[in-house]
Amino acid sequence: MAKSSGAPPGRGYAWRVHRILALYVLGVLCFLGLMAWAEAQGLSRLWIGPIFLFLSVMVYAGIGVYGRTTDAEEYYVAGRRIPPMYNGMAAAADWMSAASFISLSGALYLQGFSGTPESAGGLAYLLGWTGGFCLVAILVAPHLRAMGLYTVPDFFHVRFGGRWPRVIAALAAMLTSFTYVVAQIYGVGLIASRLTGVQFEIGIMLGLGGVLLCSFLGGMRAITWTQVAQYVVLLLAFLIPVSWLAYKQLGNPVAPLVYGQQIGKIADLEAQLLASPAEYQVMAIYLERARDYEARLQNVELALEEERQAIQERIHDLRAQNADVGLIVAASRELAALPRDAAVARERWTRLMRDNYARAQPLGGLPPHSQAYAGYPDGTPDEQKDYTESRRNFLALMFCLMVGTAGMPHLLTRYYTSPTVADARASVGWSLFFIALLYLSAPALAVLAKFEVMNNLVGSSFDHLPGWIAQWARVDASLLSIEDVNGDGIVQFGEIRLGADLIMLATPELGGLPYVVSGLVAAGGLAAALSTADGLLLTISNALVRDLYFQARPRSTSLEQRVILSKFALLAVAIAAAFVAALKPSDILPLVTASFSLAASAFVPVMVLGIFWRGTTRQGAVAGMLCGLGVTVYYMLSHVAGVKALLPVWLLADGLWFAIQPISAGVFGVPAGLLAAALVSRITRPAPPQPPVRLEM
Repeated sequence: MAKSSGAPPGRGYAWRVHRILALYVLGVLCFLGLMAWAEAQGLSRLWIGPIFLFLSVMVYAGIGVYGRTTDAEEYYVAGRRIPPMYNGMAAAADWMSAASFISLSGALYLQGFSGTPESAGGLAYLLGWTGGFCLVAILVAPHLRAMGLYTVPDFFHVRFGGRWPRVIAALAAMLTSFTYVVAQIYGVGLIASRLTGVQFEIGIMLGLGGVLLCSFLGGMRAITWTQVAQYVVLLLAFLIPVSWLAYKQLGNPVAPLVYGQQIGKIADLEAQLLASPAEYQVMAIYLERARDYEARLQNVELALEEERQAIQERIHDLRAQNADVGLIVAASRELAALPRDAAVARERWTRLMRDNYARAQPLGGLPPHSQAYAGYPDGTPDEQKDYTESRRNFLALMFCLMVGTAGMPHLLTRYYTSPTVADARASVGWSLFFIALLYLSAPALAVLAKFEVMNNLVGSSFDHLPGWIAQWARVDASLLSIEDVNGDGIVQFGEIRLGADLIMLATPELGGLPYVVSGLVAAGGLAAALSTADGLLLTISNALVRDLYFQARPRSTSLEQRVILSKFALLAVAIAAAFVAALKPSDILPLVTASFSLAASAFVPVMVLGIFWRGTTRQGAVAGMLCGLGVTVYYMLSHVAGVKALLPVWLLADGLWFAIQPISAGVFGVPAGLLAAALVSRITRPAPPQPPVRLEM
């Protein structure tokens, strides 16, 4: 793209950008047509995946190289000359992270519209994230753009003065963004390993190269145009399979308008499964396994030692009988896979016990898809409790996502690149439009994919399962596993385990689409993860260098030198995030949701008060941010198994507060931060000057 002159973009600039975008879209469509022709001519799948991965990363890297800059205005805010429509596309790509693209349809598949008492339904994500942009447009984005800032911590420094508001905001931005970026890099590794067949950890490093080439060289300028290119890919990758499935099942490719017909059919299939004797056999076996793990947990040390001795005796007997080497190797692997000590065994067996108890429930533990909320308002006491708690968690999650959207640093920085305040508002409107194109199709995809599973996969023979099932199981067994639990050779619904991060990526293969579409979907997921990771890494490096390092101790360095230091900080943060992601700390969606609770409680109460109430003081801002973030982090950490094992019980939260799940901790942090900021501001607000007293003579 053309270099910035600092002036608002003119008509010629806009037409030049339109022409480049049209040529890019045409090139993408021609490439897809060429790959489809090559597959029809016999091109191996072993080549299709790597070609999609390599060309995707190279295109994004090429844009990053072309947009390289050391100019501070270009690096931090893209010269403030991005037209609203393209800013909206970039924001949508930034927003359609691995959580939205990969996991959202999976959440709707597994949780239905309602969810469970422990996990709010997928519709809470759609409503919360979409509604959050209304808050951005009304409360935050135009006001921040009018101040001519570079980063979100800049606002706290300019509005409240002093050092601590900016330092706390920078640390909160780093914490929020790091939690978010770990989820994105996890998604990058998942997709890259599936496309190339390499190990998950190597897949992370392959995808990370594309992230660094974009954000390291050109900052916000390169990231903006890379995200525009990525949005085109992820839009096609999402709409093509869902439209194909809709046409295959219903004869109409406009999935959001017709998928409702399949909801009734799914309800009928669920009724058949609830009456199936084979499903009840599977449930009984899972229940027996759960009780076995529960019995082991009564005396973990003894149970672990007995299991170790039993396997050792089996290996000894196999060797004495000169049994097949494969049996001996399998038994040796089983021995090596045993927990190394009682603490590890307790954690693993507790997890397996809960998992088997869940799968011992009807429909494999999944709620009926169209049920409004878990439980029933007029049912048994337990069902009434489930109904109340599921509604409460649904509203709490939606609140955290809405408010967190208004405080997410990498998103707010996106609107700093608009030429004017009016363009910032228009950019938010375009963002909503481009996001709605995908969000309206996410519930449709979940319904169509579930119908495919229930109608075609369930009831098929284990001897004739499609090859993609084994391929995905090799990537990560927690994503997909199918086990013939009752030994009848027929796939039952309760025997299928699909992870939320798999549904979207496996949809083309599930629907029998050409493998080129699978490559496109994986490239779309890669684009979604890379686009968000770019913005997040830039946010962290800017907070670390610009808002902490140089503000703590002013140094006589040029803007170019600061930009260079920001680039190397970005590299270090990216490597650290890749290391954490390789540990597979959690699924994508819970990690992302936690970051929204952190952003909501740390930024929004003080930011909104600072914009609309002149009485907010520096002390009030510090108290509000610390109190809101502290409450949220405390509630989250109180329910982390590792933290609970390290700290005494009396230091942690006593169970769930009002049955709210930890990922929605922001529902406590936001009001705590708002109250603390308001009270402390009232206390520390300087008294108004008194009029001079006139003395009567």
